[in-house]
Amino acid sequence: MSTAAVAVRRGSRLRPKYLIFGLVGLMILYVLGHNEYFLIDSKAEVWHHYEPFKWWLLPHGLAGACAILLGPMQFSTRLRQRYTKLHRVVGRIYIAGAMVAAPLGAYIQYFLERSGGTRTFTAAAVVDALLLMLTTGIAFAFILKGKVELHRQWMTRSLAVALVFLEVRVIAGLTGWEKLGPGAVEAIVWGCLAFSILAADVVLQAQELLRRRPTAA
Repeated sequence: MSTAAVAVRRGSRLRPKYLIFGLVGLMILYVLGHNEYFLIDSKAEVWHHYEPFKWWLLPHGLAGACAILLGPMQFSTRLRQRYTKLHRVVGRIYIAGAMVAAPLGAYIQYFLERSGGTRTFTAAAVVDALLLMLTTGIAFAFILKGKVELHRQWMTRSLAVALVFLEVRVIAGLTGWEKLGPGAVEAIVWGCLAFSILAADVVLQAQELLRRRPTAA
């Protein structure tokens, strides 16, 4: 076996998507420790804030967790090829999670207007929900028609929108903007939404370039 062939095989293991998923894992750990710590502390004061809409928050949180945690699994080539049925089941759970979490998240933000939330923040939540449902719905429609490549592309965009939930909390926490009030957090939300689809397309184009390199060589 030639040295070039060995290099290509070794290089194929170090795919950029693994770095991205590693970053997603770090964001999940940060958000759990910094923002969602109350989940393991029943005496946390923040529970008083969630009390009025806790029964809306519960299905929203569970559905959103399913989408964020299971979404990256859909991009595992090994899982897709060796465990096709599991891949489909996980995909359906992701789609259901996104379709449930998105509208509930928008409604919860609208509900928060009763306690001082702004209508512009609700608008941002509605746009986020529509983007997530639209990209996920298009991805689902393409796989039903057997268009696997287009399905993969739109699933990438869907996951990019779903990750806005983590990105907003990480950026707000690391920069300290969360202490500046809802307006600063709202600006982060709009910024993450604006770049979500663009970031997904950059990843798709990078994957396409890397896929063509070994063939050209």
